Amino acid sequence: MSDHGEAAREDRPAGGAQGPEPAAAPAPHPVRGTAHGTAPVPLSVLDLVTVGSGSTASAALRTSVALARLAEARGYQRHWVAEHHSMPGVASSSPAVILAHLAAHTSRIRLGSGGVMLPNHAPLAVAEQFGTLEALAPGRIDLGLGRAPGTDGRTAAALRGPGRAEEGHDEFPRRLAELTRFLDDDFPDGHPYARVHAVPGPVQGPAGRPPLWLLGSSGFSARLAGELGLPFAYAHHFSAAGTLPALDLYRQTFRPSAALDAPYAVIGVSALAADTAAGARAQALTGALSMLRLRAGRPGLIPTPEEAAAYPFSPLEREFADGWLANVVHGTPDEVRAGLDALAARTGADELMLTANAHDGAARLRSYELVADAYGMPEGEPRAD
Repeated sequence: MSDHGEAAREDRPAGGAQGPEPAAAPAPHPVRGTAHGTAPVPLSVLDLVTVGSGSTASAALRTSVALARLAEARGYQRHWVAEHHSMPGVASSSPAVILAHLAAHTSRIRLGSGGVMLPNHAPLAVAEQFGTLEALAPGRIDLGLGRAPGTDGRTAAALRGPGRAEEGHDEFPRRLAELTRFLDDDFPDGHPYARVHAVPGPVQGPAGRPPLWLLGSSGFSARLAGELGLPFAYAHHFSAAGTLPALDLYRQTFRPSAALDAPYAVIGVSALAADTAAGARAQALTGALSMLRLRAGRPGLIPTPEEAAAYPFSPLEREFADGWLANVVHGTPDEVRAGLDALAARTGADELMLTANAHDGAARLRSYELVADAYGMPEGEPRAD
């Protein structure tokens, strides 16, 4: 004991006076992000875990780990994984499984679903999955929810089982309310689920709880998010025409809640930076061709830049591809920075969530690195495992 006492005296300021303890840094807000460098708003990552022609799902998942570590080191706010099904070029059918893996390879960045398609799942199962994630990575998990199936109607039927394939949109608020009750463990007495508990969860004692986000590409989720006082993420990357109306509706209908005292809106943005404008366009065109095939009912692996460049687009297909590329912020780092700045100013978005859809995993990683460089974001090294 005397040794500890001597050590304590040596640490005191000269003159024997004990100075005040430094104030603890405030805990980060569970929703609101922090912009780094000269970025106009916080920047984040939306990861589709894309699988390129000639590659594998294993390689795509390794790229996702590398991307999460890069994003953490460079000051991106969060890394979300989207739920898709029956799409050969996308390996993100199980966001909760991927997020657990990413949590094991990171230590600070927020991780979340962008999103879990709630109609595909029992609310209790979602509460248990994300309660488990919260226990694995306390204070770092976001639960983003969508009401679309994330696939075609036949696959949705296979996911949901008999009788639920055509479930109406009016079921979504009910399922959302049920999920919230499970997360908070607060079903009222007399409710059929009053003695059903999501575990891990509050029934075990005080526990954190991932914030809920609503995702959407229309006014339905925008209005619901506003009325419930939840953060809202809009899919600008594939529904740009509706961005401003949806954000306006969200802000107009917003009611302060325990989660937020003011609106917080994120928009998903297709963004691809490369060392040259031609290189960026070549990679972006692979995403356009992949989407063209998906819309035509012929989904496949993401084509190579060479395959995309040689593809014989019909006039209608060329019109589609050009329209798709017009909504992708692509080019040199300076060009992408200018495009993102303009988009943030035009929409008033509180955060931009960038998705870099390309054939090559290295090109995706390079894009996020170049965007961070363009904004002078931190240059930390990824965590060494």
